[in-house]
Amino acid sequence: MPMLENWTLFNTIEQFILAYFFTVNTVYLALVIGALLYVRKQFLHSSVVQPDALFKTDLFKSISILVPAYNEADNIIESVESLLKLEYPAYEIIVINDGSPDDTLQRLIDHFSLVETDIYYEEQIDHQQIRTIYRSEDIPTLTVVDKENGGKADALNAGINIAETDLICSIDADSILEQNVLKKLIQTFVEHKNTVAAGGVVRVINGCKLKNREIKEIHTPKNFWALLQSVEYIRAFLFGRVGWDYFKSLLIVSGAFGIFDRRAVLKVGGYLTDTVGEDIELIIRLHSYHLRNKEDYQIRFLPEPICWTEVPTDYQSLRNQRNRWHRGLADSLLKHAYMLFNPTYKRIGMFVMPFFLIFELLGPIINILSYIYLIVALSLPALFNLNFILLFFALSIIYGMIVSMIAVLAEEITFKTYSSFKDVIILGFYSFIENLGYRQIHSWWQTKGLFDFLKGKKEWGEMIRKGFEQ
Repeated sequence: MPMLENWTLFNTIEQFILAYFFTVNTVYLALVIGALLYVRKQFLHSSVVQPDALFKTDLFKSISILVPAYNEADNIIESVESLLKLEYPAYEIIVINDGSPDDTLQRLIDHFSLVETDIYYEEQIDHQQIRTIYRSEDIPTLTVVDKENGGKADALNAGINIAETDLICSIDADSILEQNVLKKLIQTFVEHKNTVAAGGVVRVINGCKLKNREIKEIHTPKNFWALLQSVEYIRAFLFGRVGWDYFKSLLIVSGAFGIFDRRAVLKVGGYLTDTVGEDIELIIRLHSYHLRNKEDYQIRFLPEPICWTEVPTDYQSLRNQRNRWHRGLADSLLKHAYMLFNPTYKRIGMFVMPFFLIFELLGPIINILSYIYLIVALSLPALFNLNFILLFFALSIIYGMIVSMIAVLAEEITFKTYSSFKDVIILGFYSFIENLGYRQIHSWWQTKGLFDFLKGKKEWGEMIRKGFEQ
């Protein structure tokens, strides 16, 4: 009888493992299919409504681009210069130097001939003390704020206070926007007055060729870690988040690039400074506020507007980044646990947050335990089950490869992004190999991040930047 009970237990474990991998990969595949349908719909819409037509009228909204910078001396000039070339009739740039110990501020002062100035602003959100505000006599749309260090969220709050525009755009200092990105993304704020936030695609700039601070050729990175991230970004940003938007269930607007209604952000109190996941936390809080108060709103993700960002190229920086992201996810879900399975918050509370809890937050632990069980089953004849082993590899490895490959091919067919067919072949190859080792390592980083969160770790983690190649 005990032997029968043990077999029943092992059989239940195996069924759970197979059901888990089947469910998560099927959801990702559904998101890819939903994204493809949505992208086609968007293309048809954009062929009817041209962004330039809207901005020839008085319908456009003013926007402040907030650039929090901490130790960004290598990239800051390239980033700001590219922002100055954006095609949009009414925008300003606010760079917030968050107490950088390197020469980020001095490079800005020297390059743009900045001078100290006095600007009155209403401090509607708390933040660390501002030391000095600089302006450029030659570039009136550029403001540089030097403040005490308080972290990225604190720097963004300072920028929100100083901004007086309708919208704010948060962008990382190691990122470059395509010149027409504001026209495309702000179109949704013009057409749909209830839009409170919108994000666009973030792609990997490593390997691309730049000239005069513009991307001239798009290529895959040469670095192994950056190549793996290129596949990740295609799957997660372009088809993962576009898919969530298709189902009106977007929970993340990337901290690297997002646009928000300034008044909506002020209503919910700005960015929280006691979390390392300020981007997802703000989106969840916007959902919570509007659903709880029964206010009409939408949070969008559009497939065309593109932000190019530098990704980590060394093991330690990438590990630290993913550890931080997972701690941010855990913190955000815990802060808003009251929304879980709560019908007040509709599909966000009943489906999206439970999915992120089970498959995104706890999923890495399930992944690792599943592979441990597989190793034990392979090494012990009593547990060896050929059907389970074959199904496990089919659902966890091969199914994942297929989803990644579909995402890569669909991206290239839809947008024809890369400058050579060789790059597409490389991405296709890496969409297979990322399932053989990298995802397992990634699950370990995330699991470590969850345990670090439970231990109260708040550090950002060191990131090594190499700067943009010219």
